[in-house]
Amino acid sequence: MRKEQRLRKAKDFAAVRREGRSWADRPLVLATRRNGLGVTRFGFIIGKRIGNAVVRNKIKRRLREISRLTELQEGWDVVFIARTEAASADYQMLSNSARELFRRARVLNG
Repeated sequence: MRKEQRLRKAKDFAAVRREGRSWADRPLVLATRRNGLGVTRFGFIIGKRIGNAVVRNKIKRRLREISRLTELQEGWDVVFIARTEAASADYQMLSNSARELFRRARVLNG
C-alpha cells in the first residue's frame, strides 16, 4: 500500500473515530470519514489482546490486501478495528466481513 494511502498520525485515527461513522460485525469494526482529498486512506487497529505479533501482522496483511483489491470511492479515511474473532478468521471470512461493511458504509464504487 502506497504511503499516501495510509493513515499514520494518531490525530487522523482520532478524527475518524470522533467525527466519522462506524459499522460492526463479529470480526471487524469499520469507521469511515470524508477526508476532502482525492485519495482514500486506510488505517488498521489490532490490539494486543487479539494475539501475539505474528497473529496481529497476519490480520493486518489480510486487511491490506482486501482493501487493495476492493474498488472504493475516492476521498475517504477508512479505519478497520479488529475484534478477537478476527484472530481465528480465515481470509475468506475477513474478506466477506470487510466487503459487507464497505457495502453498509456505502463507500463501494458502483
